[in-house]
Amino acid sequence: MTTSTLYGILSIVSFALIWVFAVVAFVFTRRMRDHAHVTSKLAIGTLSTTLRKVRKRDVISDDELALARQVLADRGSMLALAVPATLFCIGCFYVFGSLEQLHGRSPSERTFLGVFPMLTATNMAMQILRSARLKRRIPDPVPPEAQD
Repeated sequence: MTTSTLYGILSIVSFALIWVFAVVAFVFTRRMRDHAHVTSKLAIGTLSTTLRKVRKRDVISDDELALARQVLADRGSMLALAVPATLFCIGCFYVFGSLEQLHGRSPSERTFLGVFPMLTATNMAMQILRSARLKRRIPDPVPPEAQD
């Protein structure tokens, strides 16, 4: 019979969460690949220009409005957060696994290399959430005028 310390249990939990979030991220990416994209005569770099216009509340064309709605709906999905969550759990697994292997000895710099993917994942999640907040700035569709 083996005994597990706190770091061993946290490593096992992190490893299980890696697989859970990776499956959710896989489903999200498959959904994005199968997604019908907005087709128009928009040029290269239009996405960043369109999102900048949405951020500044400038006037945008119908094609740009459709593009902004689709992109921000995709980025605003809760499934989009599975990608940084997977990366964060990979960093946790590395740190907790390294601490488990030390068996009480003092940790070295190598132990905390897993902090870099954790910081990266935090930055990715903040960028996704920041982009999702733009959804509120998209102008509402104009209702057709009532016919007499």
